[in-house]
Amino acid sequence: MYKLVAVDLDGTLLNQYGIVTESTKNIIKQTIEKGTDVIIASGRPIDSIQTIAKEIGSKKYFIAGNGALIYDIQKSEIIYDKFLSKEKVLEIIKICEENSISYNVYTDQTILATALKYNVLYYHKENLKKEENKKTKISIIENMYEYVKNREKEKFLKITICDDNQTIFQSIIRKLRKIQGIEVLDVSHMSRKTIKQGTEEITIEYYYTEITVKNVDKWDAIEYLIQKLNIKKEEVMAIGDNVNDKKMIQEAGCGVAMGESTPEVKQIANYVTTSNSEDGVAKVLQELL
Repeated sequence: MYKLVAVDLDGTLLNQYGIVTESTKNIIKQTIEKGTDVIIASGRPIDSIQTIAKEIGSKKYFIAGNGALIYDIQKSEIIYDKFLSKEKVLEIIKICEENSISYNVYTDQTILATALKYNVLYYHKENLKKEENKKTKISIIENMYEYVKNREKEKFLKITICDDNQTIFQSIIRKLRKIQGIEVLDVSHMSRKTIKQGTEEITIEYYYTEITVKNVDKWDAIEYLIQKLNIKKEEVMAIGDNVNDKKMIQEAGCGVAMGESTPEVKQIANYVTTSNSEDGVAKVLQELL
């Protein structure tokens, strides 16, 4: 029996419109009632994950920032963290600004953005459909370097880099890889998200990567929980779709890839379910649990 299911959000639990369907919520709640904990393991900040965890009835823990922290829901506190230093954040911002590349800084509570573009535009559109207390916090910052420089208590989870031009994107990645002590996620395919505007559907496409402190991974955070909960890795199921889910899918007792996952994620998965627009998470929970 699987005692823990770790599930990614974007491209996995959330459908193409950024929501969890009612049927998926019901299946997850039934899974939890039968004794299997379901936790979210996402790249998003605390605030954004918290509301979704509540929706699906997940009441114990969740993983944010791609493994940069574990949040104890019942105690309302961070129990594990690996944050980027302010010095590293400033170094990355400087390179991005000098090369006119789009970037966002994720803190534990909010997303700092220079403009509503790419992935942040998607979150903004999500927010328009949500109640005020369920929105992902987004702050538009005019001078990011000075803002971060003057923050004393901010905790930095990660930085995302986006561009719709592959040549420009690959160029900035090469420069960022020269920085010591950080992890630059190796993603070479385009990210695609769908936004509904009235009756019209708009697709946003862009190249995307994430930067964290060295040795941050969702699986490393899951291993911490495995020890805390006194379970075996064979009793863990991990469900995801992208390169940042690769290690947890590879290491878990059962690794599940979504139907529209990147090819390298599908190759290492034990099981491939349907896509996020076809309730793939609900289907795999019903079939394997």
